[in-house]
Amino acid sequence: MNTSHKCQLHIIKILLALVGAALALTQVVRADETCSSPYLARIDGQEEFVYVWSLGVEGLGDGADKLVTVDVKPDSPNYGKVISSVPVDGRNEAHHAGFTDDRRQLWCAALETSRVFIFDVHTDPAKPKLTKTIDNFAETTGGAIGPHGAYALPGRVLIPCLSNATDKGGRTALVEYSNDGNYIATHWLPTKDVARGAANAELADGYGYDARVLPRKNALLTSSFTGWNNYTMDFGKMTADPEAMKHFGNTMVMWDFHTRQPKKVFGVPGAPLEIRWAWGDKHNYAFTATALGSKLWLVYADDRGEWQAKEVAPVSNVKGGVLPVDISLSADDKTLFVSCFGDGKCRVFDVSDPHHPKQIYEKQIGKQVNMVSQSWDGKRLYFTSSLLAHWDKQGADNEQFLRAYAWDGKELKPRFDLDFTALKLGRPHHMLFGSTKIGPNRTTLAAK
Repeated sequence: MNTSHKCQLHIIKILLALVGAALALTQVVRADETCSSPYLARIDGQEEFVYVWSLGVEGLGDGADKLVTVDVKPDSPNYGKVISSVPVDGRNEAHHAGFTDDRRQLWCAALETSRVFIFDVHTDPAKPKLTKTIDNFAETTGGAIGPHGAYALPGRVLIPCLSNATDKGGRTALVEYSNDGNYIATHWLPTKDVARGAANAELADGYGYDARVLPRKNALLTSSFTGWNNYTMDFGKMTADPEAMKHFGNTMVMWDFHTRQPKKVFGVPGAPLEIRWAWGDKHNYAFTATALGSKLWLVYADDRGEWQAKEVAPVSNVKGGVLPVDISLSADDKTLFVSCFGDGKCRVFDVSDPHHPKQIYEKQIGKQVNMVSQSWDGKRLYFTSSLLAHWDKQGADNEQFLRAYAWDGKELKPRFDLDFTALKLGRPHHMLFGSTKIGPNRTTLAAK
């Protein structure tokens, strides 16, 4: 081989090495949980901890709601074990949580008492510390109650609510706080009587649940559930009450994100819960699942750029439905995991064609299952069991767990299983990923 050929081969090897390094760097920068806010500072590499916001159970341990930290570093001697548990004051119906955009704080919301507990997860990510409690939420926000969680925006958090202090029904609002815990604004969802300029106002019911942003399209999308009167009621009693069953949300709302003005109401019957925007640069759509309808729905921009909503697939053919309560969309927008509380299964859909999802797999996770969280590389999924304190199953069916699985693209394989009842940690609900290695704030990138 002559010198020229050797030089060419050497240059090719260098170029291949540089490309490999660039790809590796891209994967590191784009690590994290797939359903997180685009404004959130990202984990560098694999998650090290899973934070679990857990409901207290009377007579079990200290009986309080708590933030539980689980070590998920593969090479750690504590892998799959609880390394920290921080109780808060009493039982508040712990529900969802969310980071501030700089990932220094974790805001944990409570549906029954409308309190928000703020934890420092920056100083020592393995041992979060409770630093502040917002306990005047209804008074400060003008009557919004039932904070659902916290969603990172630049320098602030967006808190979608479920109810109101006047009649404790489903009419509710979006609330904004600054990262330092100061109230900023309340935005009430449109109703038939107070449409706030939204199209299709005749459909508007004022109900809320989740809120998610697609920055490049100036799109804020909200979903709907039910009010305080229902979610604090015994599940069996509620389902046997025809009047109570009338009070569930049947809408989603598209907002102008910058002005916080509702633009269009969609009829999506059956309590559309979690919203997952696609990540692709040209993928202008989001999925949701209706809990009472057991359907997958797609909200998408049509050929004219107008937002539309349509049902795209059933979630099982089980008579009476399976109560799909959480969904997780893979980072490549090709696979959707659907967690079904009713029969405790996770159903996996190929959503490469978002208008025609196809179920490709299902797995029994437990006798009941609620939340599902997926790593950015798609290789790890975590599941929790509790839906609501008054709605969880009874007796032997009342399993309370955090379960981890590996996903190889074909099947879910168990990694570890934590029994929260045996550990006296309550009812595990929402999960978020933590790490000691956090990348830069993504506000500038996400705003483009």
